[in-house]
Amino acid sequence: MQGSTVSHPELGCYLLAGAPESPRDLIDQVAEAERLGLGSAFLSERWNIKEAASLSGAAGAVSSSLQIVTAATNSNTRHPLVTASFATTMHRLTGGRFTLGLGRGAKVMYDMFGLPAITTAELEDFAGLMRRLWRGEAIVGHSGPAGDYRLLALDSSFDEDIPLGLVAFGPRTLDLAGRVFDTVVLHTFFTDETTRRCVDTVKSAAERVGRDPDAVKVWACLATVGDHLSEVEQRRKMVGRLATYLQMYGDLMVHTNDWDPAVLRRFREDSLVAGFRGLLDGAASDEELAHVAELLPDEWLAPSATGTPAECAAAVRAQFDLGVDGVILHGATPHQLGPVVKEYATTPPSAIAQAAEASKREIP
Repeated sequence: MQGSTVSHPELGCYLLAGAPESPRDLIDQVAEAERLGLGSAFLSERWNIKEAASLSGAAGAVSSSLQIVTAATNSNTRHPLVTASFATTMHRLTGGRFTLGLGRGAKVMYDMFGLPAITTAELEDFAGLMRRLWRGEAIVGHSGPAGDYRLLALDSSFDEDIPLGLVAFGPRTLDLAGRVFDTVVLHTFFTDETTRRCVDTVKSAAERVGRDPDAVKVWACLATVGDHLSEVEQRRKMVGRLATYLQMYGDLMVHTNDWDPAVLRRFREDSLVAGFRGLLDGAASDEELAHVAELLPDEWLAPSATGTPAECAAAVRAQFDLGVDGVILHGATPHQLGPVVKEYATTPPSAIAQAAEASKREIP
């Protein structure tokens, strides 16, 4: 496969965003992401048709320039040797274009499935195990937060330099990311203040332990849902997605953004939300999402890229003023992002920054 041109290494997207009908959709999405010149493709894991190792292999096989990043898989759903082998295989399959990205997972789902919560200490211990295995070490008699193992070993000839990523939310996880990990993915619908604080926490932690803070790359995850999409699609990708986050870990979202907890309480007590079976972004009708939209303040949906493609591009550019190193255009497929990327590429950064500032002043 011939190499593709990476015009925008600072931009990324998710493959199979939302609830795809088939994992084969990934193949065309990879081709489109490379045609747009995006630098990175991120893969979230859901326990249905979005298993991370399978999708990573497929993305690596049909791509030539994209960085492939799991964002995220979990450290305790596979044996450490399986995860380390998965990452090494991907590293060599892609010629070094793979990042193993980890996350804690949603507590509500972990509780339902009988899985133990992932701790900060476990993530740090697990990262250490991965790096030692990738260096070809045989680990004998390990006992730590990531588990007890008589022997862990892959191949003594290994000397792999595989980046580790972390999807980070709270201050302790962000601090860990800066100290130990190479790439950090922030959450969607973070306010500007929250994003600045998260970046500062990561970079300060890196500097405190003697790492180069610029070497730890922080990605904003910006919902990018322009009005070139239908109103039904916009509602599902914006209202449905935020509502699902509130279903799964609303208290954390509200605390992190310093939002009003009374609004979250009213959301949860609403008869439709309280009695809804499943996740709202995947199972709710448009009529139901229109009702849910009335429960969510505009300011909770505001940290996003919406409006015309030019306005979306302005919002993307504005994220870099908050200190992030990259922006994931979240919530839309590569084919849906084309108009936004075109505007981003053709509009001078200074003009985009001015438009973003003007847009902020217009918000009441």
